[in-house]
Amino acid sequence: MQKLFRDFLVKLGEDPDREGLRKTPERMEKAFLFLTSGYRVDVREILESAVFSEEYDEMVVVKDVDVYSLCEHHLLPFFGKCHVAYIPDGKIIGLSKIPRIVEVFSRRLQVQERLTTEISTAIAETIRPKGVAVVIEALHLCMRMRGVENQNAYAITSSMKGIFRQDEKTRLEFLHLIRGDRGLDR
Repeated sequence: MQKLFRDFLVKLGEDPDREGLRKTPERMEKAFLFLTSGYRVDVREILESAVFSEEYDEMVVVKDVDVYSLCEHHLLPFFGKCHVAYIPDGKIIGLSKIPRIVEVFSRRLQVQERLTTEISTAIAETIRPKGVAVVIEALHLCMRMRGVENQNAYAITSSMKGIFRQDEKTRLEFLHLIRGDRGLDR
């Protein structure tokens, strides 16, 4: 990989042997291996290790989960917040696993639409809840730094499954919760 990044620098018209760039191919390799580490993680193992039987049947919401990913079209970052909810049907997952699965899917080359669906599908398939809802709000550097160069645009995607898709009241409750008071520490 380092040779590819070295060749990349040459193609840009740079001298990879100059002082500031000598270690750049090595740094780029480490950075891209980290930014794509989600390919080397099995989401099922993460989730299945934290499934518990519980008769709780109200909405569980984890909001404002940080998202950092790379757009698969330009390899430029997009970042923002992810909000996840589910309504259990006899099984719950450890709360810390929700940000973890967001991170795993984010650490792959992505489009925001697929990322949103992958998160909701993983939860739905693991615990078979009554419903799952995921909303991602993200800023895309491929829109801000190049192309349209629009500094104010951000993308919002959602994936609603089960009761969140079927029942407007449930969907609206989730949307209200993620838009309402922004948390205890704000």
